[in-house]
Amino acid sequence: MLLFVGLGNPNPNNSNNRHNVGFSVIDAINSKFKLAKQKPKFKGLLTTGNIDEEKIYAVKPLTFINSSGICIKELIEYFKIDTKNVFVFHDDMDIDLGKVKVKFGGSNAGHNGIESIDKNIGKHYSRIRIGIGRPKNNSTGAEHVLNNFSNEEQQTVNSITNSIIESLSILIKKDLDLFSSKINQK
Repeated sequence: MLLFVGLGNPNPNNSNNRHNVGFSVIDAINSKFKLAKQKPKFKGLLTTGNIDEEKIYAVKPLTFINSSGICIKELIEYFKIDTKNVFVFHDDMDIDLGKVKVKFGGSNAGHNGIESIDKNIGKHYSRIRIGIGRPKNNSTGAEHVLNNFSNEEQQTVNSITNSIIESLSILIKKDLDLFSSKINQK
């Protein structure tokens, strides 16, 4: 039993923001693997199904990014999911646009959503950090993550999302190094 979490903000005005790249990955997983229709549960939009004979829960927390841990804690307690079976997809400004870094545990690196998750469930889960690049034109980090991707950037994000979906079976097997190398070789 695995839990896939995509971080984002539920406001429709934020749907194409850099901060919502995690939501986009969950939407792509739901679509590709035809998981059950999203239902509001546990302060999130939850889907369930099987991928490669593994029971999958996929959620987009509706608590806004800075409180994402509340939703995840409720889910793992209810379904008795071990934190080592939690995979969080989120944006990362310290990684170039279109690159992905994967790690188990570690610091939150200033990401408020990850900080919330750490406070609620600890640090023993996997993070799929999707690069959104650094702010340009003297904008702040907060402005950068809440701005929409340009059309060209969105094409890059779509490409990396497709790579994640194509390599999801490797992630399900928890081979984080192989998963990362497969995605970043394109």
